[in-house]
Amino acid sequence: MDKLKKVLSGQDTEDRGGLAEVVEASSLSWGTRIKGFIACFAAGIVCSLLGTLLLWVPRKGLYLFAVFYTFGNIASIGSTVFLMGPVKQLKRMFEPTRLIATVMVLLCFTLTLCSAFWWHNKGLALIFCILQSLALTWYSLSFIPYARDAVKKCFAVCLA
Repeated sequence: MDKLKKVLSGQDTEDRGGLAEVVEASSLSWGTRIKGFIACFAAGIVCSLLGTLLLWVPRKGLYLFAVFYTFGNIASIGSTVFLMGPVKQLKRMFEPTRLIATVMVLLCFTLTLCSAFWWHNKGLALIFCILQSLALTWYSLSFIPYARDAVKKCFAVCLA
């Protein structure tokens, strides 16, 4: 009924795509967004910690570790979808300033799972999980103005 009113009153002159209607229909209040962010981020941390604990389970520990650890990191990244929305999140992930960091995070996710399921190499899985954490940290720093420059300068001073 509201759409009909907008069309009849001349307010709805532009033809919006289906995506705009979905985003508008699924908009959440700020409080709900914060709760979703906290719940998803907490679930990500719990999954990552659980994966670390499951690494030492005989036989299936490596598989459980890779799946839970990677799923935990994906949930942590996905938690920001509640704050900025899915379309804006994807656009920001693939901006030129964080494109390399995004590709590295996704590559590390993939390599962690490959090392567990196809290569059956526990050492590689651990290395890729460490790289996954570093790539995720670098990716996260890209959202804080000048944070990556500060980290670079800090490492330059420490190594000099």
